[in-house]
Amino acid sequence: MKKAELFGHVISYFEKNRPDAQTELVYKTPFELLVAVILSAQCTDKRVNIVTPPLFKRFPDALSMAETSIDEVREYIKSISYPNSKAGYLVKASKIITEKFHGSVPDTMEELTTIPGVGRKTANVILSVVYNQAAMAVDTHVFRVAARIGLTTNAKTPLQTEMQLVRNIPAEKLPLAHHWLILHGRYVCLARKPLCHKCGLTQWCKYYKQNQSFDAV
Repeated sequence: MKKAELFGHVISYFEKNRPDAQTELVYKTPFELLVAVILSAQCTDKRVNIVTPPLFKRFPDALSMAETSIDEVREYIKSISYPNSKAGYLVKASKIITEKFHGSVPDTMEELTTIPGVGRKTANVILSVVYNQAAMAVDTHVFRVAARIGLTTNAKTPLQTEMQLVRNIPAEKLPLAHHWLILHGRYVCLARKPLCHKCGLTQWCKYYKQNQSFDAV
């Protein structure tokens, strides 16, 4: 099967079965999403969503967080993984957003990645989710699912995965495709034991074809 055909089948499947896929992080503003994504590194969205309501009530914008101490922020996020470093990132990021970007979360990769705690993956989340740009954030779920299905070939890094996906998925579908792959990895194509018997992509999936005798039950 040619790569274009595979992408066509996968996109059609998700358009039918996950037409309204979206982030599971709860947020109201671009700043809140940025904070939530920074907190979500090596942490579940469920845990982040428990922590953020009181955090956002106390710090509704970048200015309010920029004016507080790292210690105070850490108290709100102490149940999150790496609370010390993340509290530091949030306060520093808030100061940059306030001073350099006048309180608004920027909308370019170049500007976003100047913010402490924001790497390429986080920047791509903001670009696709908030600004609906043709960006593909690659986390562990996207990296794994894309390789298993066969959407990527010999991709060794998240950037290589991102470039292959961007090259083969229509630009207007990229923001949605990001969520398709994440949710599929989170609930079906699990890291240790993919639930192939619950997956609707098996007829096209490279992993399934190679392992169906082991994973079909």
